[in-house]
Amino acid sequence: MDMKEIKVALVGFGNVGKALARLLEKKQALLNTKYGFSTTITGIATAHHGMMIDPSGIDLNHVFDHLNNGNSLDELCITPLPSSILDFIKTVQADVLFENSPVNHHTGQPAADHLKTALECGMHAITANKGPVVHAYNTLTSLANEKQRRFLFESAVMDGAPIFSLFCGPLPAVELRGFFGILNSCTNLLLEMMEEGKTFAEAVEYGKSIGITETDPSADIDGWDAAIKVAALSTVLMGIPLKPDQVERSGIREITPQMIREARDAGERWKLVCSARREGNSVTAKVAPQRVTSSSPLFSINGTSSFVQFEMDTLPGLGILESNPGPETTAYGLLADLINAVRGG
Repeated sequence: MDMKEIKVALVGFGNVGKALARLLEKKQALLNTKYGFSTTITGIATAHHGMMIDPSGIDLNHVFDHLNNGNSLDELCITPLPSSILDFIKTVQADVLFENSPVNHHTGQPAADHLKTALECGMHAITANKGPVVHAYNTLTSLANEKQRRFLFESAVMDGAPIFSLFCGPLPAVELRGFFGILNSCTNLLLEMMEEGKTFAEAVEYGKSIGITETDPSADIDGWDAAIKVAALSTVLMGIPLKPDQVERSGIREITPQMIREARDAGERWKLVCSARREGNSVTAKVAPQRVTSSSPLFSINGTSSFVQFEMDTLPGLGILESNPGPETTAYGLLADLINAVRGG
């Protein structure tokens, strides 16, 4: 087997980007022996810590040490320094772009433009961001087909769980009628903390202390993150484009300790439930807190775990559970996309 070298560029080098870089190193031997290619990272671009390009390959240990010492990646760039991330994408010599930078989920930017530029430059475009999937799926997919490249996003919903790829291959000729589940791990943990006696405010502070809740947690607790994931699943798996503001949405701010106690006394639990159902050529979608009974598959979803159950014409109930994911599981979804892109799967 002829060994192929795949040059990779990273836009975004936070927890997920760093986990992906480490995973690529860890899996290098397996990629060589089983899939017939190796990877070389030729560029890293960040919004606040600079960017660098090295066509011969980047020494990751050097990069991690450099960043840990508070230095900018600009100092390691051996080519003329790009003027912007778009310029970086046009300049870096890469076969694949991984786009994992901070994104406005209501517009999909700037990630959508980054991915579009990568495809125009002849790269496969892979992301864990939900925004571009919701706001630019048709545009990016059409461009990828035109360029004979792939636009892939397995990690956009439920991290590394094979949600999108499941419907691309292993489930041919099914009609997805609807789904329901828990798609926001942050709110699931916060509700569990309230079951243990914390107030809503105390639960949010605990979430911040362990890094599961953002400094501004409104996207999670007001249901926006879950709504965007519902919109992504509808757009891709049902073929019905849906925007987050088309999802009926309410969050968990109004859930009180008294409501938690009343549910517990009745043998029930509060969960932020996501659902969507096909209604002819449209979709009815909702994100809202609900009390679930012990007979529901959602009852036993604990901590930062996620779950989704699909209803199809041929399989009335197929569920996928992801237990307590982290950056490494998101990175795995990105790696799986890379393998599928290179193999043409």
